[in-house]
Amino acid sequence: MAKGTSKETSVRPYAFIVGFGLVSMLMDTVYEGALASQGPLLASLGASALVVGIVSGLGEATALAGRLFSGPLADRTGRYWTFAILGYAATAVAVPCMGFAGSVAGVAALVILERFGKSLRTPSRDTMLSHAASATGRGRGFALHEVFDQIGAVAGPLIVAALLSATGNDYRVALGVLVIPGLLAICVLLALRHKVPDPSVYEAGDSGEKPESKGKTAEKRAPLPRRFWLYAIACAVMLAGVATYGVLSYHMVSSGVADDATVPVLYAVAMGVDALFAALSGFLYDKIGTRAMRVLPFVCAAIPFVAYTDVLWLVFAGVVLWGAGMGIQESTMRAAVADIAPTGQRATAYGVFSVMVGIGGLVGGVMAGWLYGVSLAALVAYTCCVEAVALALMLRATQQEES
Repeated sequence: MAKGTSKETSVRPYAFIVGFGLVSMLMDTVYEGALASQGPLLASLGASALVVGIVSGLGEATALAGRLFSGPLADRTGRYWTFAILGYAATAVAVPCMGFAGSVAGVAALVILERFGKSLRTPSRDTMLSHAASATGRGRGFALHEVFDQIGAVAGPLIVAALLSATGNDYRVALGVLVIPGLLAICVLLALRHKVPDPSVYEAGDSGEKPESKGKTAEKRAPLPRRFWLYAIACAVMLAGVATYGVLSYHMVSSGVADDATVPVLYAVAMGVDALFAALSGFLYDKIGTRAMRVLPFVCAAIPFVAYTDVLWLVFAGVVLWGAGMGIQESTMRAAVADIAPTGQRATAYGVFSVMVGIGGLVGGVMAGWLYGVSLAALVAYTCCVEAVALALMLRATQQEES
C-alpha cells in the first residue's frame, strides 16, 4: 500500500484499479456491444456511409468534447464520484433503448446520449485511477484497467453477435439484454464508492498529507504546461487520420465481406487486440515515457491499405491494426496526461485533452465516411498525409521530454 493510505482506506491501490476495472468491464459489455453493431444498425434503417460517419464521429466527439466542462467542474467541486455514477447511468439507460428507436434520428440521439454519459464520467474516473496508479506505475496501472475494460469489450460484441444470429437480426433483443450488465456495473461502482470515498489518499506523500492540500489553488489558476499542449495537438492530429469502427463495419456489410452478425465478432477481435497492446504499451510507457507513442502513426497509416478491401483476411488484418491502435491510445495517451498535468488540474487536463482529440476523432470519422464514397485511393492518401504530420508533431513532443 502507498505510504499515507493506511489510515484512510484498507483497499490497496491495485485492488482499487481492479474494482474500477470490473465496472468498466461490465459497462464495456454494454456500450461496446452497441458500438460494434452501430454501423449495420444504422444501415438497416437506411443510413448512408456519410451518415454513419457523421453519427459515429459526432458520437465520439461528444464523448470526448463534453469533458471540457465535466473535467473542470469535477476539479472545482471535488465530486468525482458523482460525475462517474451519473455518466455510467446514462450509458446503462441509452444502449438498451437503441434497438427500439426505429429510425436513424432516434438511434443517433441515443448514440449521442450514451457518449455524453461517457464524457461525464471519464475525467473523474481517470483522475481517481491516476491517484491509485501513482502507487503502481502509471503505465501499468492504466494498462491493467484497460485489460479489464477490454474483456467487456470482447464479451459485449460476442453477445450481440450471438443474439443477432439467433433472432434474425432483431436489435431489440440483442441490445435490450444489455440492461443486465449495466445494472451490475452501477452496483459495483456504488460499492467501490462506499469503500474508497476519497481516492486521492493513494497519492499522499510520506507525511500522509493529500496532494490536493498543497498549493491546490495556485495549481488550478496556473495555465497547463506547454508540453501538455504540444502532446495534445500531436494526439489530436493522429486521431484525425483514423476512421471510426462504424465506417469500417459499414464497408464490411456493404461490400459483402461480412454480414450483420459477423461484424460484432470482428469487433470483439479488435478489442482483444486492444487489450494486448494496451498492456504492452503501458509497460513500455513506464520505461521510456511518451516516446512509446511514436509507433502509433505508423499503425494508423497502415489501416486503410487493408481494411477497405473485399478480401476477408485483409479486412481482418485491418481490424487487428485498428484494435492495436486503440489499445495504445487508451493506455499510453491517458497515462501521459496524468504525468504531464499538475495534480489539482488533472481532471481539467483530461477534459481539455479530450476536447482536442475529440475534434480529431470527429474529423477522422467524417472524412473517412466522405472519402469512402469518393475514392478509396483518396482515403488512403489522406490518412498517410495526416499521420505523417502527426508523427512529426509527436517526435517534437517526445524530443522535448528527452531534453
